[in-house]
Amino acid sequence: MLNLSVYLERYTKRIQTALDAQIPGETTPPADLHKAMRYSIFAGGKRLRPILCLAAAEVIGGDTAPAILPAIALEALHTYTLIHDDLPAMDNDELRRGKPTCHVVFGEATAILAGDALLTLAFEWLAQTQAPPPYHPNQLSLELARAAGSLGVIGGQVEDLQAEGQPPNAERMEAIHRRKTGALLRASVRMGGIAAGAAHPALDALTGYGEKVGLAFQIMDDILNETSSARALGKSAHTDRRHGKMTYVAVHGLDAARRRVAQLTKEAIAAIQTLQGSIEPLAVLAQSMGIRTH
Repeated sequence: MLNLSVYLERYTKRIQTALDAQIPGETTPPADLHKAMRYSIFAGGKRLRPILCLAAAEVIGGDTAPAILPAIALEALHTYTLIHDDLPAMDNDELRRGKPTCHVVFGEATAILAGDALLTLAFEWLAQTQAPPPYHPNQLSLELARAAGSLGVIGGQVEDLQAEGQPPNAERMEAIHRRKTGALLRASVRMGGIAAGAAHPALDALTGYGEKVGLAFQIMDDILNETSSARALGKSAHTDRRHGKMTYVAVHGLDAARRRVAQLTKEAIAAIQTLQGSIEPLAVLAQSMGIRTH
């Protein structure tokens, strides 16, 4: 039986080591920029996206080495989105991962540029990585670009901001969730599978899994924002209601949100039953996301 804590610790250490080796040091000019980049990326966090990437590679081929650069590219891009989301022009948050946000510590201009630099680094790393057959060599860059762009994370953030204070709309809310959060989680497992050379049916299975856990993860975020505390979350709580966000809780209520997370978790695990490798890590990760407290 998988020991999730040991599994997460092992992969987190690999991710931390790779990030530390690839991101310029704090004394590398321009020092303030690199300090801000490292402050944000090493502030904590679950490392969920890179871990999903490595877990997907593991279930497909066993060897996770080809997925390391894609994994840390996902984390760099995710951190850039957090830095920018926290800015006064966006969600105006002062706490992230239990620490003051990047713009609070380094100023808005440096925070913007730190996010830009992490985004650029993500694609620099992917430019050094070729996908194996049956994929085009640049498939990993394409996956991340599609997940992050106007039809993915960025588009979801725009829709999220525009929906503030608007009447509840289930279809619109789910579209925002699938873009803003789901797209990058879906890309995480797809990129792991691609890096490991997954056959197309196996990639389809990983895609279905990623879509389900991506939506479940964001619904769980909605639940925790409503029910938890800033101390537990490491970021501001109860902000969704304050800002009039269009969340699953706002549209359907807490009980329905919890039922939907449970159903999506079951569907995610069902989606990968056809894979030949051990699906236990992905299954346990899906279950843990559905019962998390932060």
